[in-house]
Amino acid sequence: MLRLEARPKYYIMKLSYYNFYLPKELIAEKPAKQRDEARMMVLHRDTRTIEHRIFKDLIEYLNPGDAVVANNTKVFPALLYGEKEKTGASITVFLQRELNRDMRLWDVIVDPARKIRIGNKLYFGPNESLVAEVIDNTTSRGRTVRFLFDGTHEEFIKHIRSLGHTPLPDELRALRNIENFDAERYQTIYAKHEGAVAAPIAGFHFSRELLKRFEINDVQWLEMTLHCGMGNFKSIEVEDLSKHRMDAEEMSISQEVCDAIMATKAAGHKVCAVGTDVMRALESAVTIVGKVSAYEGWTNKFIFPPYNFSIADMMVTNFHHPKSSQYIMVSAFGDPDFVRQAYEVAIREKYKFSTYGDAMLIV
Repeated sequence: MLRLEARPKYYIMKLSYYNFYLPKELIAEKPAKQRDEARMMVLHRDTRTIEHRIFKDLIEYLNPGDAVVANNTKVFPALLYGEKEKTGASITVFLQRELNRDMRLWDVIVDPARKIRIGNKLYFGPNESLVAEVIDNTTSRGRTVRFLFDGTHEEFIKHIRSLGHTPLPDELRALRNIENFDAERYQTIYAKHEGAVAAPIAGFHFSRELLKRFEINDVQWLEMTLHCGMGNFKSIEVEDLSKHRMDAEEMSISQEVCDAIMATKAAGHKVCAVGTDVMRALESAVTIVGKVSAYEGWTNKFIFPPYNFSIADMMVTNFHHPKSSQYIMVSAFGDPDFVRQAYEVAIREKYKFSTYGDAMLIV
């Protein structure tokens, strides 16, 4: 067990503090062969010590009566490859969210954006079976498009699914092509409610065998939904973190799950949040300090130090990029200095980072 030296406790609210050098070879291109056999770094906040384990060892840090809260969103095949009218130039369209189901209006990201203008038509699929018209600009790469499709909404969505590809992040697609295994592995085994265009990656490490061990050991498995969006990859462009605004994401947490969480805490047991998405959702559903209530709507909550967490006692996460909102939130939960030192260890020990990377458990 490695013990890290404690420094004077202080909180950093400047983006530059969360910058570090991440060697490209540490960005995982593919997942571990078995979901629950990724490496797992364990951070003990009370003793400021670190352990190096395997993810399936997570069960050893949970006691009967503890609860694990996971995000059961399902990733939509939101990546479309097509052509621009007249020129036939290849274009990539990343579906963001549906704005109006009757008018088939969607917010999308286009690439290359400089060639896509209002009024352009975009063609997708064999025999140009799907057509979209660009009707507005939103951001530098963002557009609002109207799909031209004869049929019901259900038929339209089915057609999109048939043409769509697994929406791996740009960073990963720059390293390799999308492969067949991505359709399964860029999805948790407990995914149920379709709507995400970015995956809740901390959940990738859970296997059916591990969930069965939870059941045998009387560890509660609780689920909520937060449809992760492209905002997960959005760069923070302000030095003062209090001025950053997150993109809104749709979420839902039932009263039944809230009651189970509160009963767990009342009995003196621990709640473990799986991922920064679950942590954001839980904190968005807090009504008074220490109490979480049913919530259905949108959240754009950005968590950065200093922050007092109300619900989760433990957290499962991956290793994130420099200056990312996820890394900053993890720092708020684990202590900025401690997490920074832990990341230095992770780089030295060659842990894998990002989407298909290794896991971290903070207790």
